[in-house]
Amino acid sequence: MRALADAGVPVTVMLAPIIPGINDNEIEAILEAAAQAGASAAGYVILRLPLEIKDLFREWLAAHFPDRRAGDGAGAPNARRARLRSRMGQAPEGEGPYAQMIADRFARACRRVGLDKPRLPLDHTQFRRAIGPGGQPDLFSAE
Repeated sequence: MRALADAGVPVTVMLAPIIPGINDNEIEAILEAAAQAGASAAGYVILRLPLEIKDLFREWLAAHFPDRRAGDGAGAPNARRARLRSRMGQAPEGEGPYAQMIADRFARACRRVGLDKPRLPLDHTQFRRAIGPGGQPDLFSAE
């Protein structure tokens, strides 16, 4: 991060996945370290599990965090309001009071370390798709 920031590249750090009751206690320390390393913005996503892996996740949870409740996906009540289910289109920040608490903590920590600045617009004019040897150029490209 530091090398990119020093070279003038805007750096955004992504905290993902935040697993309520497992690693949400690390939010502030990660954001502080990222800011010190030159990040200028941050984002996060709360863990979203497909129902198909509920048994695997519960086994992992029991093995590594036996004090957590297996029913709610991590031990944090209603961070997604969808116990080990995922709904397409659901906000990556989750829903409910625990998710709101995480959102508030994240926003406060970002303000405290200066990662709450508006993100810079992307400059798409500099992008050119690389074409490897024998590669096919884009059909609609002017090149």
